[in-house]
Amino acid sequence: MDQKKKALGRGLEQLFDSEVLDFNSFESNILESADESDIKEIPLSDIRSNPYQPRKTFNDEALNELAESIKNYGVFQPIIVKKSIKGYDLVAGERRVRAAKKAGLEKIPAIIKDFSDELMREIALLENLQRENLTAIELAWAYKGIIDSLHITQDELANKLGKSRSSVTNILGLLNLPTSVQNMVLDGKLSMGHARELSKLDDSEKIKEYAKKIVNENLSVRDIEELSKKEELKRKNPITRATEPNEYHYLEREMSEQLGTKVKIGNKKIEISFTNNADLDRLLEIMNIKIN
Repeated sequence: MDQKKKALGRGLEQLFDSEVLDFNSFESNILESADESDIKEIPLSDIRSNPYQPRKTFNDEALNELAESIKNYGVFQPIIVKKSIKGYDLVAGERRVRAAKKAGLEKIPAIIKDFSDELMREIALLENLQRENLTAIELAWAYKGIIDSLHITQDELANKLGKSRSSVTNILGLLNLPTSVQNMVLDGKLSMGHARELSKLDDSEKIKEYAKKIVNENLSVRDIEELSKKEELKRKNPITRATEPNEYHYLEREMSEQLGTKVKIGNKKIEISFTNNADLDRLLEIMNIKIN
């Protein structure tokens, strides 16, 4: 237990020592090392979200399902908080807190830890890299936060996340979109595919114009690519004749983004690349394939 407790003070840099980033292991260490006396019931009204939390939007349907579960069975896993001047700052368990409020609870079980502000920021970034339903823009903020915090390259981040370099680069490229367009992605009005296609264009005014067209005219990613070619807009990474994509390039690109790795389609087969066993496990989990 002493070793586990020592590990709780490690910053994100030490967490990067593992082959692949895993927030769940970090949270599990805290939970497993806690005694029953460490778990306190604290008022939900005294908890504020981690100020460094990159996530801005939450899926209402999923929260409602969790709230219903909490109504019936209670909160199974304590949240983790840090004592602040007024109440508590949330370290881990944002969805549980929101769902508990929806369920009508006044208190929630919590483990209180003494974390620095720097570690709070790093934990929030790491947690959100592992969570579902982040918008592409929120994910980009989390990626940039990790890179800036540790002064690492995109290649190093891609390796630690078990993703392709191109996937990480494409996500980060979305931060170059005009703010109004980024907000449309945050609000779910633009898909990742649309945002990625728009991020390849140089003209910010045209990007905003196209974004409105996508929403108002229900344009597809293919429509936007064809429209930009027709209007001969300058692209940041123009497609040359030598790299002209095959007929499945839209599907390849979409699958690559969904899986976070290189996908090739041709000759009636699909090739999915993986870097190591951990990356393969990640892909199997995404595809909901269970090996007994």
